[in-house]
Amino acid sequence: MHQNNQALNTAVSAAQVSEFLRSHPHFFEEHASLLAEIFLPSPHGGGAISLAERQQLAQRDKLRVTEVMLAQLIEFGEQNDITSNKVHHFSIKLIENQDLSNLQQLVSASMQQDFSVTQSVMRVWLKPNNSEVAQDAAFTPVSDAFSDWVVTLEEPFCGEKSVLDDVLLAPNLQSFAYIPLYKEADKNHPFGVLILGSEDQQRFKADSGKMYLKRIGELVSAELASYF
Repeated sequence: MHQNNQALNTAVSAAQVSEFLRSHPHFFEEHASLLAEIFLPSPHGGGAISLAERQQLAQRDKLRVTEVMLAQLIEFGEQNDITSNKVHHFSIKLIENQDLSNLQQLVSASMQQDFSVTQSVMRVWLKPNNSEVAQDAAFTPVSDAFSDWVVTLEEPFCGEKSVLDDVLLAPNLQSFAYIPLYKEADKNHPFGVLILGSEDQQRFKADSGKMYLKRIGELVSAELASYF
């Protein structure tokens, strides 16, 4: 019981000291000698150091953490700029394209060369106005179960291959992105899907950022919408 009371008194005393120091921010200015007289264990080992040295180490550690975070933000921003430029160039290629028969090849080449995507495939289940256009490989039928699943997507899906996916894809692909395609006026009912596949298992993860995937989907959707 005596030990419990002693621990309680120490805890209360520590709280009082902490509150006192907060209430008197100039205490160490008025008693500067204490900064050199009070010794604390070094956070990096190696014995005891003065309170002033401990404070300097704490500030240096905080500065290192801040520098790392800043470097990560700069790297993230630079990577975003690179990706944004790639999407911009991709949009220009789509604008210049005048033939649906070239579209799937154009998308595939851009995804592979500019975005390091191993394979990309488009599937569209909404019938086009032109019967000749309907012969394009993009209109190869898919199962109702797969198209129904795509319709439920509110944003691109990233991860493993969907068990409902019956599209013929390369067997060496390890991660996938399913991007629903839709008309701007009817985003609740996709008319097709753009499938991106990568040999890299980490390329498309469930927690991957989807902003640029959405933009790519919107660009391809706009290009296809003119055929309906």
